[in-house]
Amino acid sequence: MMFIFTLKCLCTLSPNPFFFFFVLSSFPIKMLVILILTKLYDFHLGSVTESTLWRSTDYGSTYERLNDKVGVKTVLSYLYVCPTNKRKIMVLTDPEFESSVLISTDEGASYQKYRLNFFVLSLLFHHTQEDWALAYSHDQKLYSSFDFGRKWQLVHERVTPNRFYWSVTGLDKELDLVHMEAHTPDGHCQYVTCRAQACSESSRTYPFSGYIETNSLVVQDEYVCLFPSFSFSVFQDMHIVSTDQGQVFTAVQEWNQNDTYNLYISDTRGIYFTLALENVRTSRGLGGNSMIDLYEVAGIEGMLIANRKVENQVKTYITYNKGRDWRLLQAPTTDLAGNPIHCVLPFCSLHLQLQMSENPYLSGSISTKSSAPGVIVATGNIGSELSYNNVAMFISSDAGNNWRQIFEEEHNVWFLDKGGALVAVKQPTVPTRHLWISFDEGRQWTRHSFSAMPLFVDGVLVEAGAENQIMTFFGHFSHRSEWQLIKIDYKPIFTRRCTEGDYQTWHLHNQGEPCIMGQKQIYMKRRPGNYCMVGWDNSRILSAEPCICRAHDFECDYGFERRGDGNCLPAFWFNPSTLSRSCSQGQNYLNSTGYRKVVANNCTKGVKEMYTARKQQCPNRPPRGLVLTTHDDKLTANMGSNVTFLVRLEELDFGDGTAVSYSNLSWTQEGIRHVYHSAGIFRVTALAENSLGFDMSSLHLHVTCPVEHIQLLAPYVVIKNKEVNLTAVVWPSHFRTLTYFWWLGNNTEPIITLDSSISHTFSTEGMVTVTVQVSSGDSILQDTRSIAIQEFFKSLLLSFSPNLDEANPDIPEWRQDVGRVIQKAVADIPEEQLLVAVFPGIPTAAELFLLPPRNQSDGRKRTEEDLEQISEILVNALNQISVEFELKPGSRVIVYTTQLTLAPLVDSIPRHSSSAMLMLLSVVFLGLAVFLIYKFKRYIHANRFYFTYSFFTRTRAIELHSFHAHHSSSFCLSIYKDEI
Repeated sequence: MMFIFTLKCLCTLSPNPFFFFFVLSSFPIKMLVILILTKLYDFHLGSVTESTLWRSTDYGSTYERLNDKVGVKTVLSYLYVCPTNKRKIMVLTDPEFESSVLISTDEGASYQKYRLNFFVLSLLFHHTQEDWALAYSHDQKLYSSFDFGRKWQLVHERVTPNRFYWSVTGLDKELDLVHMEAHTPDGHCQYVTCRAQACSESSRTYPFSGYIETNSLVVQDEYVCLFPSFSFSVFQDMHIVSTDQGQVFTAVQEWNQNDTYNLYISDTRGIYFTLALENVRTSRGLGGNSMIDLYEVAGIEGMLIANRKVENQVKTYITYNKGRDWRLLQAPTTDLAGNPIHCVLPFCSLHLQLQMSENPYLSGSISTKSSAPGVIVATGNIGSELSYNNVAMFISSDAGNNWRQIFEEEHNVWFLDKGGALVAVKQPTVPTRHLWISFDEGRQWTRHSFSAMPLFVDGVLVEAGAENQIMTFFGHFSHRSEWQLIKIDYKPIFTRRCTEGDYQTWHLHNQGEPCIMGQKQIYMKRRPGNYCMVGWDNSRILSAEPCICRAHDFECDYGFERRGDGNCLPAFWFNPSTLSRSCSQGQNYLNSTGYRKVVANNCTKGVKEMYTARKQQCPNRPPRGLVLTTHDDKLTANMGSNVTFLVRLEELDFGDGTAVSYSNLSWTQEGIRHVYHSAGIFRVTALAENSLGFDMSSLHLHVTCPVEHIQLLAPYVVIKNKEVNLTAVVWPSHFRTLTYFWWLGNNTEPIITLDSSISHTFSTEGMVTVTVQVSSGDSILQDTRSIAIQEFFKSLLLSFSPNLDEANPDIPEWRQDVGRVIQKAVADIPEEQLLVAVFPGIPTAAELFLLPPRNQSDGRKRTEEDLEQISEILVNALNQISVEFELKPGSRVIVYTTQLTLAPLVDSIPRHSSSAMLMLLSVVFLGLAVFLIYKFKRYIHANRFYFTYSFFTRTRAIELHSFHAHHSSSFCLSIYKDEI
């Protein structure tokens, strides 16, 4: 039978090649508005240079060009239609040229332009409020508008792309609440909610206290799903497949998966998930997003098709009870020519491509429609695994039980007239002038011409929300031609409207089993071959009769897994004796049998009582599962800051009704707060106790405060191969909360300690540099000293006349200058053989070191004798008041010796060396004054030093005692002044 279509128009649109198609239905007026945006891409420039906006009000018969209404030179990037009021349109400009939004409230007839101070990447309209919208910018900022894009305000920064959602109906009290996944400045990810009209730091809430995995927040229907962040995450990605019937069906990519996902299905609360199918194949779309090979069959609840990877082969499986049972597809018995096909399960089966088309105007590789239950059209192949070679088109009229081949090449297939007819067109890679129509669910096809010239069909608009039976083809004659639109009215192919006699009953089954999801389902659909029009008022008729419950109506409960014999037994990680969290003394809980009825399954009686969880009384038991953490899961805190602790129990009931109690802490819903006023490592302990026992949890918290200054205390001269102490003094003082890094000489690796002092032996003579770094939180400070390593040396303790103390600011720079002055005063001795160390504190004292010459040619004994002679000369000179310098005119300072010290290696009697005395003095005075001293700027007296010779007859001795106890330092200083 030949049908004649009414070809309404052939329109040519330019420019080419980008194309956006939007259909707007206007009610109550019976009018269909079509908006089309075309863009011209310049391949030489690599960008879009022109755009044109078209509008039709007569079902695509004619089009009006709207460039003069949006701006002749304005380049548009995308169209958005308000989902709750299709009269309102929002058009975005191309950010390469400008950042603006054009707003229409009359179905695109006129526009108002508003400038933006950000570039919009995506928009999200509110599901009930037509003027509310969220805009995501190029710099990861989220904005909100409550007047349909005229004014915008910032909601939050560092928001993850596509991870922001409007309020959940029935869950959120405020309509303008926004759920977001946002990043902290240090790179972590958090779940944040706040009101879009007033989102400030104080008004934001964090429903989940810890950090979450990036790209894990999903808000769909009444469910909020996320992955907590772990140091080693077991999850890489997650997609919500469906949330219908009070149950979450999700696909999760685990840590050991690359190109597959696992399917999990939840209980009715969406909390506990069980495995439904492992290793579902996935691929990457054009935009880089994951495309999971899982397809929900429209019109039949609980029916899904999936491509699963098994032993490196991808096979297609089907389920009729929401993933409880899966089986392979039975291949057709004959090919398109009627020749028999020998394909025996499980070695050979039918495999389908399950990718949804990224072009909304193409059907994709698989199509179903709720108004045509049981009809499945898909691209696939027959064999041992899924292949993309030698593919064909297949159809099933009985929900996947039996399949027939309909084409040898790939086609796009659309449902006409509520699924009563099918129309097929070759893939757009091949130009065509023909389309194929079937009225008997693909058993017979008739060919019709819709274009005089072969057309690359880029899309078809079918049944666009109007009662009129119109298809709109759009495409191009060649890759460089302009867009062509062809409007077809297919109403003449129907002779009349369908009556009751045009329908027949169809029983849903699974390989002859009539009970699907616990009931026998009977559908009413048009008899194949009847050319009557279903229309808009008629819909499928469904009757359902409950079935007696059997084993396949129950799936494994949470914590249980199905074994080879079909029974559900506890998984290795699950303890069935674990009671419900809500179980308290005197109450009852449901003790699982290992099974739960498939959600939405309507079976009754039978084995229902055997498999249903049994109610039991909660037993008495001691507390357990006590967990103590900080609010941000960190184990460090700054001194003086407010630290919030969280205490959780896996088991809330203590068995005897005793309430939770914490030692010396009060319980609050927001957590337990405490301020530490000193630095250190503190053990924080939480205790839960009742008459049957107790549970304890603790953590070690490192409380630090910023280090303001560090001073390295080290002797100026040490003996080779003799152990020496090096000490770092920090301010403010810390107790076991700092890490010290000691860099000794040319060592490439530091010595790391938690103590502020180390002992070290230097084995090589010469000058060596010692550096200590102290790490406190995020800051590191350091100090450096140079040390002379010698086999032996002599040293003299020096004193000064009291007037030097009047000018002593007691800062390191001043002490270094005085040391250089004294060093230059002894002009007859080579400078490299002298070191002068001026002690911190007042009265001013110093130590002069006599070192062997760098190149010793006369042997050690001769060199020791030389040092002895030099020291005697110096002592005589100092005792004869031979060294004097003038601070300022009239103010002279005398330098003299206090006592002569023995060279450490010359004297065999163990005693404190003068260098050790230097360290002790340094510690004492530094502990008392150095951190106040360092607050002064360096000050060097402008007075010149004058060296003269005179006599001075006064000596001074200093004796120091130190005490150390309990990891803290305290010092007792005694000074004796003896006049002679």
